[in-house]
Amino acid sequence: MKKLCLAAAVGCALLSPLTVAQTDSDKIVVAHRGASGYLPEHTLPAKAMAYAMKPDFIEQDVVMTKDDQLVVLHDHYLDRVTNVAQLFPDRARDDGRYYAIDFTLAEIKQLSVTEGFNIKDGKQVQGFPERYPMWKSDFKVPTFQQEIEMIQGLNKTLGYDIGLYPEIKAPWFHRHEGKDISKAVLKVLKEYGYTEKDSNVYLQTFDFNELKRIHDELMPAMDMDLKLVQLMAYTDWNETMVYDAKGKAQPYDYDWMFEKGGMKTLGKYADGIGPWKPMVVSDASTKGNIKLTGLVKAAHAESMAVHPYTFRKDEGRIPAYAENFEDMLDIFYNTANVDGVFTDFPDIAVEFISEHE
Repeated sequence: MKKLCLAAAVGCALLSPLTVAQTDSDKIVVAHRGASGYLPEHTLPAKAMAYAMKPDFIEQDVVMTKDDQLVVLHDHYLDRVTNVAQLFPDRARDDGRYYAIDFTLAEIKQLSVTEGFNIKDGKQVQGFPERYPMWKSDFKVPTFQQEIEMIQGLNKTLGYDIGLYPEIKAPWFHRHEGKDISKAVLKVLKEYGYTEKDSNVYLQTFDFNELKRIHDELMPAMDMDLKLVQLMAYTDWNETMVYDAKGKAQPYDYDWMFEKGGMKTLGKYADGIGPWKPMVVSDASTKGNIKLTGLVKAAHAESMAVHPYTFRKDEGRIPAYAENFEDMLDIFYNTANVDGVFTDFPDIAVEFISEHE
């Protein structure tokens, strides 16, 4: 399915600026990779700063190491945010990437973490140049357990109840490599007391086949029943791959999620969905003419929450239909009626919610 077909597939609705829902305290803020607009993503300082901003949840992307440890890292490779290429120059795979699964935890703990960067003409170019300067101070890759303990510790000392929002990264890849990352993540969550629907945690993944496995097999076997979220992508993103009998990988087909009945199927397994912003508010929208895709309405009809990603105020990240970051939040929270947002700037979203309660 082409991206422009989303509105037609789900059912496009047009609302005027006056047709809004009242924001209420049920709206949530998820600190995307921590306070990643201010400090390097997924580092413990970024999570501590996010915690101080009082979001409802803090996100953890979880990948597995060679020695079966869980670390918090957005990608299942290391080279976008660390100095792995300098410390271990001979450890890249044939595609030039340095995969976390090829390194022990002790080796990963040797690495320094910085703002995300790309390599252009042989030089490191920061992805968000206006953010925290690259290679300043000293940041490390934390384990999943370290982050949980920090958040639970702060919940105790400060008296808040901020939750976890872990994502199982590329479970299809880990299983192909012989590692059951989903079972490992569930085991850790259970060890730290997250076992029931009312536990303050959402568990998310882009991999629908794995979501079903977690729902139907793993959680029942472990006497767990957590809230699950299906992250949504377009097929041509290659976000999730499936392997044929010969071991050849093909992109998972996400098209059915946007078709009639897609949300009904998801509702059998998921408590929420995590769509990309344009899947909720069409990029064809203009100021004063907001076009909704109908995805939120369809998800709500199946009793699923909707938490779109990712809300950023960096240059070029505010859509043309919004005046500024706060206006973008208003459009999604009030006009589109989403239940929460993932944002790199949780302080601004928390303040917006507070002002509009």
